[in-house]
Amino acid sequence: MKQNLIIAITGASGAIYARRLLSAIPSERFDVYLVASGAGKIVYELEIGQALSRDVPRGVVLWDESDFTAPFASGSFPSAGMVVVPCTMGTLGAIAAGLSQNLIHRAADVCLKERRPLVLVPRETPLSPIHLKNMLRASNAGAIILPAMPGFYNKPESVEDIADFIVARILDQLGINHNLVPPWVGPPEH
Repeated sequence: MKQNLIIAITGASGAIYARRLLSAIPSERFDVYLVASGAGKIVYELEIGQALSRDVPRGVVLWDESDFTAPFASGSFPSAGMVVVPCTMGTLGAIAAGLSQNLIHRAADVCLKERRPLVLVPRETPLSPIHLKNMLRASNAGAIILPAMPGFYNKPESVEDIADFIVARILDQLGINHNLVPPWVGPPEH
């Protein structure tokens, strides 16, 4: 039986992370519910070169951020969790404060109250004390803060390899197997 998974895209730079994540989720195991903010759609098109609505993988349902009738706006809708990628500081702040100004905030609030995984992937630098406090508040409420900070020990050869490092960490947090980046096993023998 398939599980439901919620993905949200907000207006921070880093649309490649969302695109790579959507393509890495096994469609035979998950029904994906996608919601994007207006700014998220704009940034996606600027960075990817294609409108999000035309780039959504087959089977993924795209919801409008103002549509509170979406099934995942309710705690009675079962889900394996939610990922906000990339996550603006405004979205992170709203989630940390428990505000439900749009469907993204509401779905995140549902995940927190139902104790479901909520992975927030902020893509901002530098960070202000307000950003750091909001990350701590969200983490204390149960969110997983997974900044888009790639590692380079796997010797990436492309921008896609760098994005896959972050996507692999997201999938790890959700318990979803992948072959994107091999796990670290230590340095090679000398």
